[in-house]
Amino acid sequence: MRTSVCRDGGGGAFRRTESVFLSRIQAGLKTTCPVAQGDKPLEIITTRQWYIRNGGRDEALRKDLIKRGHELAWHPEHMHVRYDNWVRGLNGDWLVSRQRYFGVPVPVWYRLDSEGAPDYAQPLAPDESLLPIDPQSDVPPGYDEDQRNQPSGFMGDPDIMDTWATSSLTPQIATGWEDDPDLFVRTFPMDMRPQAHEIIRTWLFSTVVRSHFEHGCVPWDNVVLSGWILYPDRKKMSKSKGNVITPMGLLESYGSDGVRYWAASGRLGTDTAFEEKQMKIGRRLAVKMMNASKFALGFGGDPNGVITEPLDTAMLAKLAALVDEATSSLEKFDYTRALERTEGFFWWFCDDYLELVKGRAYGEGDGASSARNALCIGLSTIQRLFAPFLPFVTEE
Repeated sequence: MRTSVCRDGGGGAFRRTESVFLSRIQAGLKTTCPVAQGDKPLEIITTRQWYIRNGGRDEALRKDLIKRGHELAWHPEHMHVRYDNWVRGLNGDWLVSRQRYFGVPVPVWYRLDSEGAPDYAQPLAPDESLLPIDPQSDVPPGYDEDQRNQPSGFMGDPDIMDTWATSSLTPQIATGWEDDPDLFVRTFPMDMRPQAHEIIRTWLFSTVVRSHFEHGCVPWDNVVLSGWILYPDRKKMSKSKGNVITPMGLLESYGSDGVRYWAASGRLGTDTAFEEKQMKIGRRLAVKMMNASKFALGFGGDPNGVITEPLDTAMLAKLAALVDEATSSLEKFDYTRALERTEGFFWWFCDDYLELVKGRAYGEGDGASSARNALCIGLSTIQRLFAPFLPFVTEE
């Protein structure tokens, strides 16, 4: 296999793509079937392409990649079967070359014989220290530009890389592979890959393949898989169907916190229907948070003060249990459960507890101080629990 070069000279990230590409890809043949026009017959054309081994024709590699899937923690767990089925069902290698103009070019050249025919069996590969290169503008060592596409000269590989061939190195690029060795050692493998379920077979699998070859490990410890956003009629949103909803109007109507509340209400691995009603609830929750905070914190309680009243200690005990549950849920990437439990406690806090203690908080003495201190601690903790979901109002 090989690695890639950046056409715009984008430095180390694509140098890495090239070096991996040059060390991992093999040349092969691909059959393409152009679309026939009218009643003209289809013409079968064979063209040279580039591939990366992915276990489709190598049983030992297939078993290794299946094992890599078991090394990942899947959220939700049942999504693992999609990866497993995909790897087991492969019957060919990963085609990574494309015949387009824009993209990361394949960094090799070919010698031309005295009749101008390329020698595909012995491609000219640049030294890794020279990467990135573009074979359409750069010249291989030992040649000059006048020999390009001339008999006894050279030609550049005209192909570019498939999207997944380049994006499959995103963990390495983000963690400073080669550019920042200290950062890379501390952050790779990464902790989590968030993505949607339909690209398990593409982005996720291709990233695992690249990491397996280059580093001998999985690129992250956890995979967090979301579903699709569906139109209210439960059909997938699509530009071709004209049912895509842009977010700007929603942000203006319900605020960022309202939209985030709706998004966080969708469970992992489950498709979520677009629903403005949930955004209205999220906005109402944000407004209530602002008003409750102003009211409770207006008493000027001491977060380190003494709590003496049984009702106040009971509230704080219930809050401590919520913190433990929310923390456990977030550590499992179950953010929806953490939001549900926090929201339920918050409405109980406002509707019941706050109404019960506000009269005492207006008073004097130890009972009043206990209420004020408990309100201060309670609101501060609730704000932090809501912060991942309603960051703007909690920051205020």
